[in-house]
Amino acid sequence: MGQKVYEALKWASSCLKESGRDANAGELIMKHLLQTSRSNLLARLHDVLTDEQSHAFYQMVMDHARGIPVQHLIGTEDFYGRPFIVNGDVLIPRPETEELVYHTLQKIKEWKNPIIADIGTGSGAIAVTVKAERPDAEVYAIDLSAAAVKTARQNAAAHEAEVLFLEGDLAAPLAERELAVDILLSNPPYIPLDEQQTLSTVVVDYEPHLALFGGKDGLDLYRRLAEQIPFVVKKGGLVGVETGAGQTEEVAAIFRASCPGSKTEILHDINGKDRMVFLRV
Repeated sequence: MGQKVYEALKWASSCLKESGRDANAGELIMKHLLQTSRSNLLARLHDVLTDEQSHAFYQMVMDHARGIPVQHLIGTEDFYGRPFIVNGDVLIPRPETEELVYHTLQKIKEWKNPIIADIGTGSGAIAVTVKAERPDAEVYAIDLSAAAVKTARQNAAAHEAEVLFLEGDLAAPLAERELAVDILLSNPPYIPLDEQQTLSTVVVDYEPHLALFGGKDGLDLYRRLAEQIPFVVKKGGLVGVETGAGQTEEVAAIFRASCPGSKTEILHDINGKDRMVFLRV
């Protein structure tokens, strides 16, 4: 008699706990292997796995225990209710970034046919989601990494989102084309370099450092982006960025200094941490 689903999940939970990983990752792996939903998985707990399924499950759980992100193992991460292809070339989308998208969409409800740019698009999560939620928008997605742009294009195609992709450094591709946008969004690298040693190996060994680290104090990319804002965002436009907790006051000050007369707003995430800065230019 082969191993039952619930037995495999129980073993995975114990193994991952001992390794300091998320004990619930086994469920994500099992859902992926069985190509099923969570509700259906719960109804199949007494199903017997084939030898092939048992072996694949064991291998993937052990790979995650060794540090490989579970999202890389199953190839996707959900963002705003949609699956996004992820790999070692892009940052794995986080729930905090969903909140940046949510608040942006709330702020631009009445805007007609807005032109939106996502700077440092990575997997394309922000750009593709905004286009999917606001089909009337013209959306640009920009990244310095050609490999990231390739992944983002795949995600746009998978969700039938007509996003315009540009390759280059921050907002420079917009300035070079003399393009001005109504809304500029970004989740730039904001982790200070000296915090590298404190990060989980799941993050630091498998996610692109280009998308993680923002210089000595983590704010290098905000300073450079702030210099570009007056040239690429229309008067009356909106800028929205995600930051690390505790960085919002400094980022807001950087933006105000670069855009005299502008107004900034700091928003907290669902956990009460200051994580977003909005600028009205």
